[in-house]
Amino acid sequence: MAICSVGESSMYAIVNTGGKQYRMEPGDTVRVEYLPFDEGDLVELDDVRMLSDDGEVTIGAPAIEGAKVTAQVMAQGRGKKVIVFKYKAKTRYRRKNGHRQNYTELRVTDISYNK
Repeated sequence: MAICSVGESSMYAIVNTGGKQYRMEPGDTVRVEYLPFDEGDLVELDDVRMLSDDGEVTIGAPAIEGAKVTAQVMAQGRGKKVIVFKYKAKTRYRRKNGHRQNYTELRVTDISYNK
């Protein structure tokens, strides 16, 4: 957990994208599930589930209307290889597969909320 100095904003949001939820603060770099954008594009994530602004918490049902997180696409890539191995004893059944998940790396630039 980050400690804020005097005068620094402690705003963060919980955003749902790709079926997962991520905690985002302005200036953070976050790897999310693949989004079909090019590097350098600005992305607006509007499925904000929770918003905290200097201790004042707003919870959506399920999303908060008027809240959005703006982020810049820094990179597109693929994660490390995960080995998937299936095995059944005594039947000579073995299957070995590898999988690499695509991801998008985002840098959060702004969190806005219009009540």
